[in-house]
Amino acid sequence: MYRFLLTPRWLSGTALAMAAVAVCVWLGTWQLGRFEDRVTTHQETKQSLTASSDAEPIDALLTQASPQVTTQTVGKPVTVTGSYDTEHQLLVPNRVLDGKQGYYVLTPLRTADGHAVAVVRGWVPGAPSGAVAEAPPTGQVTVTGRLQADEAVGSNGAVAGGLPAGQLGMINRASLLNVLEYDGWYDGWVAADQVPTGLTAVPTVQPQGGDGLTLRAFQNLGYTLEWFVFAGFVVFMWFRLLRREVEAEQDRALGLDPVLD
Repeated sequence: MYRFLLTPRWLSGTALAMAAVAVCVWLGTWQLGRFEDRVTTHQETKQSLTASSDAEPIDALLTQASPQVTTQTVGKPVTVTGSYDTEHQLLVPNRVLDGKQGYYVLTPLRTADGHAVAVVRGWVPGAPSGAVAEAPPTGQVTVTGRLQADEAVGSNGAVAGGLPAGQLGMINRASLLNVLEYDGWYDGWVAADQVPTGLTAVPTVQPQGGDGLTLRAFQNLGYTLEWFVFAGFVVFMWFRLLRREVEAEQDRALGLDPVLD
């Protein structure tokens, strides 16, 4: 009954199906390997951040060759020395911490070379309307905190605009430059470790798109599932055709072949 499998048509079809399954499995395995590599890199990055307890000057991480905050530098402890701009403190609303709505207290810190660093000195529950945050210390200070990435619209409650004076919708260089035209802003911002009474320290805020385990990693995982599904579909179709051919052979053996006029 299965002698038809040795016909040229079925031999070539079976070979093609086996090749298609092999290619799908190989591509799925390759995509799975890519996903595992990204997971490993993510875990190593988290471990390195946890292990590095010694804070570095911000200039050591944000250099001229690499001026932007990346997934490798997000959360790293840094120090910044300068003077707070006490006249231009900003409140950043719609920030959630431990399930509670509140706002950040952001104070620019001017360095000796005239550049500015956005320092979030803490989080306060409630709405910022009418709020008066505690004034920052005067004179030269050294702030220790964790480096954070620029915010974008739609991330962490960031809004595009339409806020009252003294409030900021997004913490990024473009938004800060619209409010305060300093000689230059460092990329990202710093979440201070030591906060004044009444404020809560802000935990590391991961960039939009993931906590270092980027969207591409999950795309790799999705592609893995797709290729394995394709492989299963090829096998399913081969067995379906086989079953149909077997049923046709059985019908022919019983003399049930349709008679063509």
